[in-house]
Amino acid sequence: MNKSKFGKILATIMIVSTVGFAGSGGAHNAGATMDAEGISKTFTGFAFVTCSSEGGEPTDHILARIKDVSPPVDGLLVNLQLFKGSKAVSITDNVSGDAAYSDYIALQGGDGVYYMMVNKTAAGERTFEIEYHCESAKGGHTATDIGVLQFQ
Repeated sequence: MNKSKFGKILATIMIVSTVGFAGSGGAHNAGATMDAEGISKTFTGFAFVTCSSEGGEPTDHILARIKDVSPPVDGLLVNLQLFKGSKAVSITDNVSGDAAYSDYIALQGGDGVYYMMVNKTAAGERTFEIEYHCESAKGGHTATDIGVLQFQ
């Protein structure tokens, strides 16, 4: 992928990445379209989320879930993996294109950088959304920042 195309994708991701606050906690959402050409079986998004105690309680864990908002395609699912250090968790949105979130996954790792990967199970375009939260042991929202490392 050339740098110009990558820059456009990165800009799209950062525009789609929004911070919203609802109820008693904060929610962060990010989303994009993987493999717009629909030809890659190995398309992977790779990002980092920095969780910190800046201005509040220390982070205990990150919590995340994913949903596929594309039209349904049999056998074409989206997956989300979180990892930090020697710990990792993953989840699949088990229904293609139903626009409903998967269950949450949580990874306990304290303050610092968590890595997030998104991929799909076969060739084909997939648009997804991720909801993620950095939280304290008491369930309060902690400072959160995201950056994209790869989207191809």
